Amino acid sequence: MKCAFAGPSRAPKDGFGEGLGGGLGSAAVRFQRQLAHRFSTLFGLGSLILTACGGSNPPPPQPQPVVSATGAGYADPAPAPKATFGEVEADSFGDVQVLRYEVPGWGELSSKQRVLLYHLSEAAHAGRDIIYDQNYRHNLAIRKTLEAIHEAPDVDKSTDDFKAMHTYLKQVWFAHGIHHHYSRAKFTPRFSKEGFAAAVKAVDPAKLPLRDGETADQLVAKLTPVIFDPQVDAIQVNLKKDVDKLKSSATNLYRGVTEKEAMLFYKQRIDPKDPTPISHGLNSRLVKENGKLVEEVWKVGGLYGSAIEKIVGHLKDAIAVAENDKQRKAWQLLVEYYETGDLKKFDEYNQIWVTDTDSRIDLINGFIEVYSDPLGYRGAFESVVSIRDLERTQRIAAIGGQAQWFEDNSPIEDAHKKEKVVGISAKVISVVTECGDAAPATPIGINLPNSAWIRKDHGSKSVFLGNIVDAYQIVRAESGILEEFASTLQEVTRYKKHGPKGYTLKVDMHEVIGHASGQLDPGVGTPKETLKSYASTLEEARADLVALYYVMDQKLIDMGVMETMDVGKAAYDGYIRNGMLVQLARIEPGADLEEAHMRNRQLISHWAYEKGKKDKVIERVERAGKTYFVIRDYAKLRDLFGELLREIQRIKSEGDYEAGKNLVESYGVEVDEALHAQVLKRYAKLGAKPYSGFIQPKLTPVMKNGEVVDTTITYPSDYTEQMLRYGDEYSYLPTYN
Repeated sequence: MKCAFAGPSRAPKDGFGEGLGGGLGSAAVRFQRQLAHRFSTLFGLGSLILTACGGSNPPPPQPQPVVSATGAGYADPAPAPKATFGEVEADSFGDVQVLRYEVPGWGELSSKQRVLLYHLSEAAHAGRDIIYDQNYRHNLAIRKTLEAIHEAPDVDKSTDDFKAMHTYLKQVWFAHGIHHHYSRAKFTPRFSKEGFAAAVKAVDPAKLPLRDGETADQLVAKLTPVIFDPQVDAIQVNLKKDVDKLKSSATNLYRGVTEKEAMLFYKQRIDPKDPTPISHGLNSRLVKENGKLVEEVWKVGGLYGSAIEKIVGHLKDAIAVAENDKQRKAWQLLVEYYETGDLKKFDEYNQIWVTDTDSRIDLINGFIEVYSDPLGYRGAFESVVSIRDLERTQRIAAIGGQAQWFEDNSPIEDAHKKEKVVGISAKVISVVTECGDAAPATPIGINLPNSAWIRKDHGSKSVFLGNIVDAYQIVRAESGILEEFASTLQEVTRYKKHGPKGYTLKVDMHEVIGHASGQLDPGVGTPKETLKSYASTLEEARADLVALYYVMDQKLIDMGVMETMDVGKAAYDGYIRNGMLVQLARIEPGADLEEAHMRNRQLISHWAYEKGKKDKVIERVERAGKTYFVIRDYAKLRDLFGELLREIQRIKSEGDYEAGKNLVESYGVEVDEALHAQVLKRYAKLGAKPYSGFIQPKLTPVMKNGEVVDTTITYPSDYTEQMLRYGDEYSYLPTYN
């Protein structure tokens, strides 16, 4: 399985160091080569042409407890090389580490393609301020105030208060506001009110985000309770049952509207029998004006218009150098959508976009995912600019090519299967730029569009973010998390050998097959209408279960994308270990799970553990004061995954709200406090960070006679410097909107 990978190990034609403009020199060359070597070692890509090895296998070794320097009952396997860690990691603060990624294949592109990528990247950055304002009404004021403090010459930068404000500012940049990007809870400042007030007053008032007639003292008085009072707007998205999810959430997607009023507003506008419904509410804020509910549409001339005008301008520049007519047509429709706010135009755009499978360069730009809306209507701004990784696309494309087989052989009810799966395109991409909801914290797989009828009638695009996963794997290999939370040396050894491949296949199956599978019963509304606040968690669980069910299927071996069932077993080990233990390191003591993906993983893991208790499918093991969850029967666990998949698909297909609610609330929300405390203690000893994100490459235009004729790429290593530059160059919105 250790085939050479010819992706990033091949330097661009111009030479990697030259492509950086000398900015990183030989260190950048080492970064690229070491990243490529690590990825080819971990993933063995060229995976599509791998077949199962012949001959008989020796019997597996008996599980042995690990003995360790890090704690009784653990053994340290051979240490992984550490030369790349410092080069990939650029910064670290709070519970976050900031990494770098490189863009393999940049030098293979034509100058016209590089110019196109520049314009698309500028369109991405132009929307940067939008997500800050979407998340919370005071976010831009707080960010701009802290940035002014950081750059003010008269502020004493040697104090503990200033250093704590710098850390807080980094957290604000990372989360697009004062609430954690994953838990949605408000950050606790580690600087004093007095220190904050003194710093603000030391700034030139012309540099502060003051409203008309507002003084520095008034700005401090306004922002102090917002930052320091834990009871003021404590959580951005509140999904707890038996509360008004809008009144109790700090999100800026609604104003003066109750949950009941919003649900009634859309119930009166949505026709459940409409076969091609628009995505109501996707591109607007819902407000109450003079006692009536009104949508403030995000468009040119509307809300966020000054930023959207910039996006449109750069998109028009991109259209002029598009790779082909279909790509050009799709972006023309995207421009029309931004100019009019017409959601039917967005649907027209998506129908063209999903059929563009020939372009090397691709773009996601818009109001896409609804996780930040407690009711699941409104999309957060995001943009991903990418190039297709031609070699590595072969693996994921093979899975998409077998979509009908996977649908036909799914354990779900026949009535809930699609008779004909259409238009699934799948590829591995190299990210060039991410912004908004996609950065600094980024997905590793994407499947769009989200509209169910477009997916059914026209297809979908699934992408695996190859160069992002490259960087993640380098850091994870060094973290010690596997050795700490795996129960046996056998489990550690198997995961080191097969886990990265299993993880990759699981992500592939989740995005390519999972989200594209199944169908609604006739006359049943969309999940956001029927399953409401539980729709996102149940959809992520459904896609995960499709992936988990098939990652232990002989079909993958027959296709040549997996060489042994040990790959599937490693994927199961990693999933249960994360869902039952490791992900708990991401939340504060006493907190419930709020984020949809975390709820989904715990739901699946806990449900399977409880349902398999009688047969000891998964066993809870206590050793030396530490808890482990060990899979004893992989075949029965796969059956359980299939059983749960069948039920969640039924819930979605029939719109069974009560069943969905009971499933999520029973298994996906509450946390075992004693186990949580143990995980936090064990995780803290590792010095690892539970969250990661990325500095973006910098694209610089090459100008000739006033026109962009080429683009160079460099790889910054200073997170603060990049964020301050973004604040200077891309602040297109007023402080309050």
